Amino acid sequence: MATRPYPILTVNEKAARAIRAGHPWVYGVETTGPDRPCENGDLVDVVSQKGRWLGTGLLNDHSKIRVRLLSRNTNDRFDEAFWRRRLQYALDYRKTVMGDDFSCARLIFGEADQFPGLTVDLFGDILVTEVLSLGMEIRKSLLYSLLVELLAGYGVAVRAIYERNEAPLRDKEGLPREKGFYPLPGLATDLDGHITLVENGISYDVDYINGQKTGFFLDQKYNRRAAAALAPGRRILDCCTHTGAFALNCAKAGAAHVTAVDISQDAVALTRRNVARNGLEDRVDVVQADVFSLLTELAREKKHPYDYIILDPPAFTKSGATVKNAYRGYKEINLKAMKLLPRGGYLATCSCSHFMTPDLFRRMLWEAAADAAVSLRQIADRRQAPDHPILWGVPETEYLKFYLFQVI
Repeated sequence: MATRPYPILTVNEKAARAIRAGHPWVYGVETTGPDRPCENGDLVDVVSQKGRWLGTGLLNDHSKIRVRLLSRNTNDRFDEAFWRRRLQYALDYRKTVMGDDFSCARLIFGEADQFPGLTVDLFGDILVTEVLSLGMEIRKSLLYSLLVELLAGYGVAVRAIYERNEAPLRDKEGLPREKGFYPLPGLATDLDGHITLVENGISYDVDYINGQKTGFFLDQKYNRRAAAALAPGRRILDCCTHTGAFALNCAKAGAAHVTAVDISQDAVALTRRNVARNGLEDRVDVVQADVFSLLTELAREKKHPYDYIILDPPAFTKSGATVKNAYRGYKEINLKAMKLLPRGGYLATCSCSHFMTPDLFRRMLWEAAADAAVSLRQIADRRQAPDHPILWGVPETEYLKFYLFQVI
């Protein structure tokens, strides 16, 4: 092995196989070393037990994921030119796959773009970021500055960068939870946190300071469009509506009526504002309710006012330890919806947890349909929008499952 400039960390054969298969994470229990002192956040070379170089990554002894690989190219030098080139790749990819939707898109999707633990969303002229790894935290000032510079080449004059670093995963990286405007020279740090976003022809008020995640779920962009294609003339129940996005897409597409439901008072208020700003008050009602209870009540009262139900619940599991409970939750809500729909009705259903794998989700839907004594005629099997790319070999990047069915 040629001499390398970084401390060397040796991994066992299990880790070496995973790296060769394309996975960028190395767990602490799989490692020995490094061979000389270094700091958390530093670059380290990862080698096999036979001394074969496998890649270079970022070290963090606070985390179970001890190394997050950045590159398997021996020619890479991790200077400003490297980061500029990698950011350019990510932006060029978004421009290619998103086209006119580039102005509201996820620009950086963590490991799928080889920026482990970094998320960057673009809402018009606002960047909203989340940093979940120490290595990216240390380098974020450079990355943010380069992003602002590169985006100018796409005609985007970034007005502000807002960080949403509130996730519990930061605890595991030894990082504090915090949020706020990032003070780059020339950027605003005193905005109210609201911006108007237009997606699929629908206008939304996005609250990137207090809204869920980064303020708006961009990953369902094209799934909302696919769901809306079935909407004309239908009576629709949109469950877990959040900002009202599925409801509004369906209403604009010609639904006879849409009832949008969410348990959150804030989500209901935001959805009502979005309904009004799009002039769809005559087609959309917004109700605050627990979806499980509402579906149960409709079934008990033998009320079947809907011929199309949309299920977009939050992740029922965020760890492998709770998958069984999540499975039951997904099955219950889908079973209730299938029982409530008339024969020939339509169901849109999804899961946003990567722990609920595609195979598990399909099995759950099969069991729910059997228990409901219905058959499912599949219309579409979709994933997240391409600005949230799925990197083969990294199953964590394939997280959103979305199905459209006719219930027969």
